[in-house]
This record gives sequence, structure tokens and C-alpha cells, in this order.
Amino acid sequence: MANIETFRDLMVWQKSMTLVTNVYGLTSRFPKEDLYGLTNQLRRCVVSVPSNIAEGYGRHSTVDYVRFLRIASGSIYELQTQAEIAVNLNYIKSEEFEKLNAEATEIAKMLSSMINKLTRQ
Repeated sequence: MANIETFRDLMVWQKSMTLVTNVYGLTSRFPKEDLYGLTNQLRRCVVSVPSNIAEGYGRHSTVDYVRFLRIASGSIYELQTQAEIAVNLNYIKSEEFEKLNAEATEIAKMLSSMINKLTRQ
């Protein structure tokens, strides 16, 4: 296993940072009147994912780390729901949703695996 020195070395953190960039790109095309609605909600929950991974890592406590990973996991599911709403509102195309959803699903699986591993220790 690779040597993990900081949260930046975690593949799940790296992938979630890419997801943040992708969501910001998609939401930049949303209607301007929605800036404080779905646009803001999507951005807040996607930023929450790498932020909580990093914060949990920095707590130096397995119990705290798992708690923050669970929060990150919840934010991924929130993102998937809000992205589906964006499709229903015709803010994003189905293909864009499928790509975003696939990325989110991969991150959710990685978080679940990390949580399971840490809670078995």
C-alpha cells in the first residue's frame, strides 16, 4: 500500500477535488436566477466532500475520522440527488448527469471501503 503522508495523498480526496471542479463547471451554466438555490446547494455539498475527508484526517483520531468520512459520504448522496433535480429542471443533460453520477458513485464506494476498514481496526 502506498505511503499516505497527508490527506492530499488519498485517492478519494484527489477524486473528490476533481468532482468539485466538474460540478463548478456544470453549475456555471445554470440560470443566474438560481444562483442562491440549486447552484449554491450543489456547490456546497460537493465542496463538503474533500473538506470533510481532510478535516477528519487532521483530527488524528479514528473515531473522528470515521465520523467525518460519514459526513463526506452523506454529502455525496446529497450531490447525487441534487444533480438528478438539475436534470429534471433541464439544467444539465442526462449524459452529464451520468458522468457526474459515476464519479460520485466511485467516491461513495471508496468512502464506504475506508469506513469499513477503519471500523474493523
